[in-house]
Amino acid sequence: MAPHPFDPITGEEIQLVVKLLKDRHNGQRLRFKRIDVREPIKKYTIPYLEAERLNRPLPPRPARHLFALYHQVETHTFFKTIINASTRIVEHVIELPKAVQGPADVDEMEELEKVCNEHPAVKAEIAKLELPPGYSVVNDPWIYGTDDPNETRRLVQCYMYICEVDHPECNHYSLPCEFSPVFDQLTHELVRIDYLPTKTDSTSGMTRPWQKLKTVQYAQDLIDEPLRTDLKPLIVQQPEGASFTIEGQLVKWQKWRFRVGFNNREGLILYNVTYDGRNILYRLAVSEMTVPYGDPRRPYHRKQAFDAGDVGFGITANQLTLGCDCLGLIKYFSGYRCNSKGDPVALQNVVCLHEQDGGLQTKHTNYRNGVATVVRNRQLVVQMICTVSNYEYLFAYIFDQAGGIELEVRATGILSTMPIDGDLRVKWGTNVGPGVMAANHQHMFSLRIDPAIDGYDNTIFYEESVALPHSEELNPYGAGYIVEETTISHAGDYDTDVNKNRVYKIRNDNVINPISGKPVAWKVATVASQMLLMGEESFNSKRARFSTRPVWVTSYQEDELYAAGEFTNQSQASDGVEIWAARRDDVTNKDVVFWHTFGLTHNPRVEDFPVMPIEKISFTLRPDGFFTKNPALDVPASNQSINKSVLHDETRIAHHPRKDNEGCCSRL
Repeated sequence: MAPHPFDPITGEEIQLVVKLLKDRHNGQRLRFKRIDVREPIKKYTIPYLEAERLNRPLPPRPARHLFALYHQVETHTFFKTIINASTRIVEHVIELPKAVQGPADVDEMEELEKVCNEHPAVKAEIAKLELPPGYSVVNDPWIYGTDDPNETRRLVQCYMYICEVDHPECNHYSLPCEFSPVFDQLTHELVRIDYLPTKTDSTSGMTRPWQKLKTVQYAQDLIDEPLRTDLKPLIVQQPEGASFTIEGQLVKWQKWRFRVGFNNREGLILYNVTYDGRNILYRLAVSEMTVPYGDPRRPYHRKQAFDAGDVGFGITANQLTLGCDCLGLIKYFSGYRCNSKGDPVALQNVVCLHEQDGGLQTKHTNYRNGVATVVRNRQLVVQMICTVSNYEYLFAYIFDQAGGIELEVRATGILSTMPIDGDLRVKWGTNVGPGVMAANHQHMFSLRIDPAIDGYDNTIFYEESVALPHSEELNPYGAGYIVEETTISHAGDYDTDVNKNRVYKIRNDNVINPISGKPVAWKVATVASQMLLMGEESFNSKRARFSTRPVWVTSYQEDELYAAGEFTNQSQASDGVEIWAARRDDVTNKDVVFWHTFGLTHNPRVEDFPVMPIEKISFTLRPDGFFTKNPALDVPASNQSINKSVLHDETRIAHHPRKDNEGCCSRL
C-alpha cells in the first residue's frame, strides 16, 4: 500500500534513493548526510486531506518525493538531489557551492572523536597532562561555527575532557582540558590546536600538568551521598485501556484527529490537526533552535549550535523506554535515518503518545446550595526527547478536551563547560565546580505554525487591552478599558508587548461565529522571552536573525520551512524567515505562516550541575470564538467510583471516607 503523503520515510525508500544515486554516479564513492521525505506540495495535498476529512472518495495521492544530501568522497563535492519515489526517477541534482556545509551525521562525529584522540599531536598534549593511572581523555566534537568569511573548509572543534574513572556515566564535563584541536572533517587533517583561556581575560597558555581536582559526579553509583529511602511508588494505570485509537500515523482522541510525522531534521511534526471534524492546523513543528554562548573570548565566540539544522532533532531523538521517559499506557512511533554509507537505520520508539491527568478542567460550586460541578482535565501527550551532545530537550505537544494545544519544551542534561584557574570568577559565566565554569548562553526556538482555521486562507491580527480615555459621558469613573484590534496585512516581523497584553490571533474571515458575530479564530499565547543578546553585526546574530524578533509572519511558499535557512552549519548569514518576511507579501485572507521565537536565557546556577534539573517553557494555542460555547461540556464529571482515590492513613482517622458511588465535591 502506498504511504500517506505525511508518512515518514521507510527503510525501503532509503535503499531506493541510494541505488538510484549510486547508479547515477557510476559507482563513485558517496557519503550520505541525510535521506528523507520532501514535504508534499501543499496545493496538491489539500484535496486529498479534505476528502479524508469529509469521508469522500479519495483523489490520487500527490507525488511522493524524497531528497538526499551527500558528498562525492574523492572530490568532496556536496550535492542535493530530489527523487520522485512514485516514478523512481532522479528529477534534480544540484551541486552546492563550496562554502555550503551540510549537517553532521552520526558516523562522522564518532569517527572524529577517534581521529582526534589518536592524532600524534593530540596524544602529545594529553601526555603533558601527566594524568594519574586510570584516568583518560575524551572529546566532544562541536560544530565549528563562524568567524571568518573566507573559510570554506568543513571544520570541527574538539573540546577535550578528563574522565576520572572508567564508568559509562563518568561526568567528564567536570574536568575540561585547556586545549582544543580543530580538524578538517573531510580530510581528517589537524588544522591547529587552540589553547583555551583560563583566566578573566582572553590570554591563554600552553598545556600544563593537570592539578588533581575532584569530579562532580551525577551517576547514582558514583555520588557520595546515599539515595533517598522515603519515596513511595506512584503508578499510572489505565485498567480499561487508553482512550485513543491509532491507525498507522493517524491519532484519534476526544474529537481530535491528527497525524504524527517524523523527519530527521525537525523530528516530531503534527500534520492535519482537526477538532470535531473542523480544520485547525495544516502543520506544526519546531523549525529551528540556536544556542549561542556568551563567553566573548576565542574560541568560545564561535560557540553556537543550530541543533535542528546542524545535526537534527530526529537524528538525535532518544529511543524511549517504558517506565522511564513516558508513564502509563504508551503508544510508540518510530522512524528511519540513513548512515553515512546509505544503509537504513531504524529509530525505534522515538515518539511516545500517552494520556495524563492535567488537574482540574472546570469547577463551579453554587454557593447557595453547595452543589459543585467538577470535571478533570484529561490530556493527550505526544512527546520526543533529543540528546544533542551535552543537552537534552523534551518537546511535548499536549492536547486537552476543550480544544487547547500546548507545546511544552523542557531542557535538561549537562552544561557545556570551560576550564578556569583556581578561585577566579568571570562575568559571563558561573563556576559550577572546582576548576570548571559554565558560560551564560541562550536557547532560542522557532515554532512554525501553518494554520488552517476552518480553511486554508487565514488572517493574522493582534489585540491589545488599553485603558478607555476618561470621559464624563462614557467613562466618568476611569474604570473602563477596551480591546483594540490591529490586522497584519503584510508579511514582516512583529513584537510582543506584555504592558498592553498583546495577544496574537489567527482568524478565518470567511466563517462567522453566530454568537460573537466575528470571524472564527484561535489565540496564540506567545511566550515572553528575551531575544538574542549577541550584537547585530556579529556572525552569531547574522546566522540566526529569526532569534532577534518574537513574531514573524510570512505567506506560505513551498520549501520555506526552516527559520535560519536550509543550511546552517558554518553559515555566514541566515537565508531564512527574515528574507521571506522582507518580501512584504499580502497576508490578508491568504495562506499564511506564523513563526514564534521563544527561549531561555540561561545564566547557569551552581544547582544546574552536574546534571541540570528541568527548565520548562510553555506555549499554547486555544480556540477564541471558534466554538459557540465551551466545547468540553460533554466530558463526564469526575467520579470517585472511577478515580478510586484513598485517604492518607492519618486523615482516615479524622474523616469518614467517601463512598465509591459519590461524585466529587457534591457538597461544600
